[in-house]
Amino acid sequence: MIFIFLTSGLFLGWSLGANDAANVFGTAVGTRMIRFKTAAIIASIFVVIGAVVGGAGATHTLGKLGAVNAIAGSFIVAFAAAFTVAWMTRLRLPVSTSQAIVGAIIGWNMFSGSVTDTGSLTKIVSTWVLCPVLAAAFAMLLFFAFRGALDRINVHLLKMDFYTRIGLVLVGAFGAYSLGANNIANVMGVFVPVVPFEPISVYGLFTLNSAQILFFIGSLAIGLGIFTYSYKVMDTVGGGLLKLSPVAALIVVLSESLVLFLFSSEGLEAWLIGHGLPSIPLVPVSSSQAVVGAVIGIGLAKGGRGIRFGVLGEIAAGWVSTPIAAGILTFVSLFIFQNVFNQQVSKKVEYCISEPVIEHLQDEQLPVENLRQFKDVVYTNSIHFSSIIEKDAQLNTRQAYQVIEASRVTPMYIDEGLISTEVDTHWFSPGQVQALRQLVSKKFKYHWQLEQALQAQTDEWKQKPKTKENKLFNKNIEKKLNQLYRIFTVKTQEEH
Repeated sequence: MIFIFLTSGLFLGWSLGANDAANVFGTAVGTRMIRFKTAAIIASIFVVIGAVVGGAGATHTLGKLGAVNAIAGSFIVAFAAAFTVAWMTRLRLPVSTSQAIVGAIIGWNMFSGSVTDTGSLTKIVSTWVLCPVLAAAFAMLLFFAFRGALDRINVHLLKMDFYTRIGLVLVGAFGAYSLGANNIANVMGVFVPVVPFEPISVYGLFTLNSAQILFFIGSLAIGLGIFTYSYKVMDTVGGGLLKLSPVAALIVVLSESLVLFLFSSEGLEAWLIGHGLPSIPLVPVSSSQAVVGAVIGIGLAKGGRGIRFGVLGEIAAGWVSTPIAAGILTFVSLFIFQNVFNQQVSKKVEYCISEPVIEHLQDEQLPVENLRQFKDVVYTNSIHFSSIIEKDAQLNTRQAYQVIEASRVTPMYIDEGLISTEVDTHWFSPGQVQALRQLVSKKFKYHWQLEQALQAQTDEWKQKPKTKENKLFNKNIEKKLNQLYRIFTVKTQEEH
């Protein structure tokens, strides 16, 4: 049954491969420097590697936007995003898979009555502006650097052709890796909380966890989309927006690849933080926006001549309509799936402001006096609950979201068997695992209660002051806690 629901994720992966592979090799194929079949093979291989090795970073941020908690709901979210992207692909437009999945998740939030985290949404939407601008800046800098180098080096035309082809292959492989690492969150991210695969050991060499198994399956679907249906969009990107020389094509792919890498690399994030530099948010960005931004950057570097603004307008219209269409389609499809086919597309979540919640919020320095009027009242629609406490408790949107998160009832039972089979003891420190074992057989009503219980056992579970230097450490603690919430909450609902 699980694999039936996963088909929509595979459809989305196929759609992404059919559409976004053009952003990696479209300029190379469009300029006839690389054959389509060669480009498809290289892209497919490196998409899989990128998804499995580096796909976790961007998934974390996307999960904050909205946690789809029923597999039938995940199916609809992925299907709506996939259908939107596939339709835009049919219109030969390089649209944003990231925008489609974000629109679909918000559609699920609206249908299920779940509050959308405005902080995460703002972070993601801001990258929709930053991504093409950054790609254009990279393209302009690289264009002037390449032109300056070529003016100084006298290279024979045939050698230049050979070097350009090799360069296109190399940056295309890098681009495919970055595409897999960044955009696999769009394909399989909504399934991570609801499809807990057992870890698989590959010949004793390495182990694939539940998320990596999903990413591997999704990346195979991306590869299939590249082979079967990506040529038309490659043609649009390769020559429809701006006629490109082979060297300019190489610069476009390199610029787009760098942008995707920046927004998906946990290693780069760690390096930046370690050197006291501002880090870049790890979010699934649009490869379509990046490549279009890079093409525009080349055009601007040439003085703006040759840019086909009519084509650019059509592409921009696709970007605007994609999240709206995906959100509406998701909402309508969820209604039909629930009321016609009797499928559970969302699980009921309860919110209750108890005395422990009030004490916890007081420790977090939130104003709590006006919250006591809601004490012990159970709500099941967080959008309605949020609007009430904003009005009657006089809280701002961010404070209301904190109250919603703290009062969300997430019953957990700490089971020794689950610690042995599902907790990655190579990732968690021995002290953290020992602290968890001290809580075996204990029950918790709210997720923060588990966090506090672990912190009472050892300082290894405590976050450090929120500074640039501690950002990576605190983020790692948060990711570990989120994994524990998934492990023990899911099993609690099924078995206890």
